Amino acid sequence: MRKLPHVALPFRLELRAVPSRNMAYFSPVLALALTLFFGALLFLALGKNPLTGLQVFLLEPIRSWAAISELLLKTTPLVLCALGLSICYRANVWNIGAEGQLIAGGIAAGSVILMFDNGSPVLPGGMVLVLASLAGVLGGALWAGITALLRDRFNANEILVSLMLTYIAQLLLMYMVNGPLKDPHGMNFPQSRVFSPEFLLPPLFAGSRLHIGFAVMLIASAVMTVFVYRSFAGYRLTVGGLAPLAARYAGFSSRRALWTSLLISGGFAGIAGAFEVTGPIGQVLPSISPGYGFAAIIVAFVGRLNPIGTIFGGLILSLFYLGGEMAQSRLGLPSAITGLFQGMLLFLLLACDTLINYRLRWTSPAHAQS
Repeated sequence: MRKLPHVALPFRLELRAVPSRNMAYFSPVLALALTLFFGALLFLALGKNPLTGLQVFLLEPIRSWAAISELLLKTTPLVLCALGLSICYRANVWNIGAEGQLIAGGIAAGSVILMFDNGSPVLPGGMVLVLASLAGVLGGALWAGITALLRDRFNANEILVSLMLTYIAQLLLMYMVNGPLKDPHGMNFPQSRVFSPEFLLPPLFAGSRLHIGFAVMLIASAVMTVFVYRSFAGYRLTVGGLAPLAARYAGFSSRRALWTSLLISGGFAGIAGAFEVTGPIGQVLPSISPGYGFAAIIVAFVGRLNPIGTIFGGLILSLFYLGGEMAQSRLGLPSAITGLFQGMLLFLLLACDTLINYRLRWTSPAHAQS
């Protein structure tokens, strides 16, 4: 069998004595810079001017206050989902089903709104919105609880279970908009009635779609920062993820960590779904989310599983969403451009994270040839 020729590289990876703390924070910045570099090459390969492409992709979505408010609007569900996922990943529980938990929360919240939005004002709109938000939290938590139950009782893999439950949630959503929640006067379209204005989240600023859910997201990030870094429960989850044997020796329950992290994660994804149906969508549709639950995985890792860091990660991913829409309308590129940039960012982030435990050591030409 013919041997492949040996390719000598001018560098090698050398294990660090101690993981680099600075590289842990610089890695997302480096990954973002490399994503933009390869994105420019992508625009060039597609026959577009790279500078024009990057300008449309990165600058057009933030050229005015109206555009920035749309950016913050998309950031809200991304960060909410990422907050819960960060807790799971810190506890070494690999929840991949935030998208399904978001959908479950949206169904629950929409059902509550439609229950009261029937022309007879039993409760004021503000109280109904609170009930709908709580229903969203409960719906997402219950959907994540299925994963926790199957992992706890049958040792099922939470990655596969949470992912497969996402597709079941999508089918459940299709059933609901074609059945119990379907608008009887909607000309047979699979959608619910449009919610009355009093049952929609109030905007933060006049003339903007940015709603009060953004403020809730900021408060939730602050609360989760205290939970993760200043509470014993957060410490217990982190230790259980980093050192399971040490956690077991200290008497920390891995079963409690499993249930706590998944229920928190599902609750955050559920309220994100509730904010979507009571915010920019204003009804229950066959598609509540364009993939926020999956994109939130990238947001969590770009933010270094830090509640405050997820805000910056959410801003980047929402910029990619809006930039992809701009690239479609201005440059005639396909909708897959958004997912391509997201995938590049995740791939390059994982590659750059190698430099946390390893350093590049440049070798001399003579050493490389030998």
